Amino acid sequence: MKDLMTELRISLAAVISLAIILCGIYPLLVRICAQGFFPSQANGSLIMRSNKIVGSSLISQGFIDSQYFHPRPSSAGQGYDPVASGGSNLGPISKKLVEDVKQRVVDFRKENRLPDNVPIPADAVTGSASGLDPHISVKNALLQAPRVAKIRGLSEKTVLAEIERYTEGRDLGFLGEPGVNVLILNMELDKILK
Repeated sequence: MKDLMTELRISLAAVISLAIILCGIYPLLVRICAQGFFPSQANGSLIMRSNKIVGSSLISQGFIDSQYFHPRPSSAGQGYDPVASGGSNLGPISKKLVEDVKQRVVDFRKENRLPDNVPIPADAVTGSASGLDPHISVKNALLQAPRVAKIRGLSEKTVLAEIERYTEGRDLGFLGEPGVNVLILNMELDKILK
């Protein structure tokens, strides 16, 4: 019985010690370091306009107006819902996925007035795994540029310069492809109009 009580005391002390360290001290240290070294990222990489939060540079938004660059398609909730992040979960042999992509290709060509021989980038017609990827490929942005320039009454050269200005390189210099953050690009184009 004495051994059992000793083991119980040791176990209880270990549980309490670990709870204090892992549920109190460690999260506090992570928070202090995050706020000290990466305050923007730790607070959601929020984008402000006129002292109002308009979005996050990490989460896509559904721009549907023709004057804006459009993000990747989204299956998150009703579309671009950060609470319901996720892909469509349709596999490559899914008939619905094939039909959806074919329709998106037709819609993308029509909206951007592209001939049938112009290849459409995959990110223009397929969603990301999260449904919230804020970036589009440079090729996707370049294909949308003439439409955006025409509707906004800007020169195509001005819009292409903004795409180049807001193109982000590969992660760590070698992972993935360069991309353009749709929200930031659209916000900068809005500034040009004013």
